[in-house]
Amino acid sequence: MAKGTFYLYFKDKYDIRNKLVSHEAGRLFYDAHEALQKTELTEFEDQLFFIIEHILNALNENHQLLTFIAKNLSWGVFKGAFEEKMPDEDYHFYQSYLKLLEKSGEKYKEPELMLFTIIELVGASCYSCILYEQPVSIDEYKPYLRNAIKGIMDSFLERS
Repeated sequence: MAKGTFYLYFKDKYDIRNKLVSHEAGRLFYDAHEALQKTELTEFEDQLFFIIEHILNALNENHQLLTFIAKNLSWGVFKGAFEEKMPDEDYHFYQSYLKLLEKSGEKYKEPELMLFTIIELVGASCYSCILYEQPVSIDEYKPYLRNAIKGIMDSFLERS
């Protein structure tokens, strides 16, 4: 590829890396969404935990992808993944997340901030559990993670 052609599509080598991370993260969320559609889960909390579990299982099966995504992760890249359309699909994770929230009947303050907090917790705490089984394996950690996420969601819940 000619140098000029590269710069038609990307600002620099970091831009291509961020687009790859965004695409792969978007694919993980899309695959989780597709799997969720095949379930009968109706509660927002159950749906969110299903998506998280699905993504964690995928990353547990593909350590190379986990390493690539985690080493280059930032909220900006994730935000790009949320807004990226999957090929041949009209799917945007963030819009789907907002629809799940709306259907739940619950009102959450700052839904984007809640999602950011959950993603940061999951990303930061699960990396070592998956790759090194430290301090425990991911399967041992999941119940604690679930409780922590419930606490985060509860802190963002609007009370009447």
